[in-house]
Amino acid sequence: MRPGRGEAAAAGTSGTSGVSDTSSTSSTDKGLSSGSVGLVAAVFIGISCIAPAYTLSGALGPTASAVGEHMPAILLVGFIPMLLVAVGYRELNAAMPDSGTTFTWATRAFGPWIGWMGGWGLLAATVLVLSNLAGIAVDFFYLAVAQLLRRPDLADLAANVPVNIATCLVFMVAACYISYRGIEATKSFQYVLVAFQVVVLVWFSASAWLHVQNGTAFDGHLPSLEWFNPFGVGSMSAFAAGVSLSVFIYWGWDVVLTMSEESTSSSVTPGRAATATIGIIVALYLLVATATLAYAGTGTGEFGLGNEGIQENILAALAGPIMGPAAIAMSLAVLASSTASLQSTFVSPARTMLAMGFYGALPRRFASISPRFQSPGYATFVSAAVSFGFYAVMRVISEAVLWDTITALGMMVCFYYGITALACVWYFRREAFSSANTAFTRFVCPLLGGVLLLMFFVTTSIDSMDPEYGSGSSLFGLGLVFVLGVVILLLGVASMLVMRTLNPAFFRDGLPLRPGSLDAGATPPVAQGDTAG
Repeated sequence: MRPGRGEAAAAGTSGTSGVSDTSSTSSTDKGLSSGSVGLVAAVFIGISCIAPAYTLSGALGPTASAVGEHMPAILLVGFIPMLLVAVGYRELNAAMPDSGTTFTWATRAFGPWIGWMGGWGLLAATVLVLSNLAGIAVDFFYLAVAQLLRRPDLADLAANVPVNIATCLVFMVAACYISYRGIEATKSFQYVLVAFQVVVLVWFSASAWLHVQNGTAFDGHLPSLEWFNPFGVGSMSAFAAGVSLSVFIYWGWDVVLTMSEESTSSSVTPGRAATATIGIIVALYLLVATATLAYAGTGTGEFGLGNEGIQENILAALAGPIMGPAAIAMSLAVLASSTASLQSTFVSPARTMLAMGFYGALPRRFASISPRFQSPGYATFVSAAVSFGFYAVMRVISEAVLWDTITALGMMVCFYYGITALACVWYFRREAFSSANTAFTRFVCPLLGGVLLLMFFVTTSIDSMDPEYGSGSSLFGLGLVFVLGVVILLLGVASMLVMRTLNPAFFRDGLPLRPGSLDAGATPPVAQGDTAG
């Protein structure tokens, strides 16, 4: 019995909707490297997946444009549903730690159809963001090279489509290889890159505050409590736009839950790591946002946050005037951020596909494990191939279509986060009110978080019907972002129906995730010895 399995089983079988959870490695051990990830390592990987330097650089401008000086308030508001959902994730993980997370938990709560689509939402979101991260890494790689060699023309290589795609392939292969080598290689890689980007962000913030204090800031402002007042936002549409942006910038913390079977205490460590990751990120975001706002203001001047010309990459635009000759560090930090996130993001789809293959929701080949590295090798390679193929095709067709597809990512995030949170409410429905604590953690928090995110999903879906949403592209009179979101979900339904034909047993009664099927001694549909190099 692995550390934490016994406690998880006890927690899951005591009064939960008639469901008994796993307590035996014979029924749930997928062959991953157990006990390899401690709390600190999990937090580093969680921060890496969120990619704070890259995310802030692209999100601060649009958020400030939408809500002005209330940007810190909106970041706090966006943090709330993430925290509420994280509480639900923690409770589900404590009862049934499993690398399948959303797929496994939603299947146990709602059945195989909703569980499969929840897993699809997670896979779609991560595959989309992998392609985006690879593209961003390419852009900042050539920008950093141009700055280091003092050759501005080299930055233009990122706009050369063949060079861009070839460089993207190199980044993708390198990230895939590190992920394939297992969680130990991932940890070592992340410690350096995460620490570097956090140090640079703190350095940038401190320098900005120093300019404000010395009176040398571009449009210096002393911080005000009004910055943290969400009710001061001018309109509901601006508020909704700001919240949608802030929800996206917190996405990625759930990667720590997909490593539950590799954690030192599978029922405890992932939940703690998730809440710690979100707490650290919100503190870092508020530090950088307030410093940037205090230095630059929200005007439309050269370095104002309202200047549309710099909103796509705020940190790169402000690094020079704020950090001086050390501005190159910011370009390297964003490059490190996107590269680190590219690698750590592989963890989530690979382990989700591993679980889906293990339980029969995908072909059993996806459940294969590298005997040398104890990693889901086949699933990792498939994730890389699909992500790179998607990026290459979209980059050739149209960069605008590519970025609209990434915008649709937010819809997928709200979709599968919302399903997972409500799965917590339903799964624990019979014991949720046994105490004030369980009522709060197993009902109130996940219910509020799930409802809020599904509301954001519906609102974003409606808003994205407008042809002006995203890049302004449209198809059949509908916004391209909406069309792409619908296509992604329909592809999930089509794939699910194909799997229904190939493996009807899983969809007929949810084997082996139906209630009671994971008792000690139960046999999953995938042989434990099925491995791949």
